[in-house]
Amino acid sequence: MLAGLGHPRRVAALDCMRCGACCRNPLENRAEGSKEWVEVAAGEPLAGKPAHAKLLERNADGVLHLRLVEDGRCIALRGAIGKKVSCSIYTLRPRGCRRVQAGDRSCLRYRAEAGL
Repeated sequence: MLAGLGHPRRVAALDCMRCGACCRNPLENRAEGSKEWVEVAAGEPLAGKPAHAKLLERNADGVLHLRLVEDGRCIALRGAIGKKVSCSIYTLRPRGCRRVQAGDRSCLRYRAEAGL
């Protein structure tokens, strides 16, 4: 059972294909004016591949990140947050994306920020 969920069956209700909240720049970043969300480290599948260059951008320090679209969502996210979503780079997603697991602390925080 996960802390704060109250019952193991509720984890199954946290369907990532209906959520997508973790694919949006968090409120604290947006409040600070930061448009940097998921870092893409050297050696990750997306890094250094010209075919994926439009999905990436470097910050002022030269650190590579997934590009965010105007509303703060990851450019790779397809669909409507909280309804039906998919990731166009799922098999290539960077480590930061892979760290979030359905029902973990980060997941629950992002869901709350998205009103889910």
